[in-house]
Amino acid sequence: MELYAPVFVLAGIGAAFVAVSMLVGSLAGPKRYNRAKLQSYECGIEPTPQPAGGGRFTIKYYLTAMLFIVFDIEIIFLYPWAVHFDELGVFGLVAMVLFLVNVSIAYAYEWRRGGLEWE
Repeated sequence: MELYAPVFVLAGIGAAFVAVSMLVGSLAGPKRYNRAKLQSYECGIEPTPQPAGGGRFTIKYYLTAMLFIVFDIEIIFLYPWAVHFDELGVFGLVAMVLFLVNVSIAYAYEWRRGGLEWE
């Protein structure tokens, strides 16, 4: 249990920092609320009412989300592979090449569908 003591101490320091920061911010921050400040912010555009069903999102939203997820997963797998590259040998290299081929297919699909083009 003594091996985890530094982790618990660091977590305690982090939690204390968050609590003190929130407390000081709420006590020292300005409290000037008005109608414009309480409205939702939509990039300077007047908020529009949503349809009853919630409305439709364009395909660009989903393509951007898919692109983020694909590259996020790629980074999650590439870091441990890079750290243990010497120990994995040829098997690790072949496995990573196959993984990168799969990611490249997803990237090509995203590119072909126009997910990388902004209007």
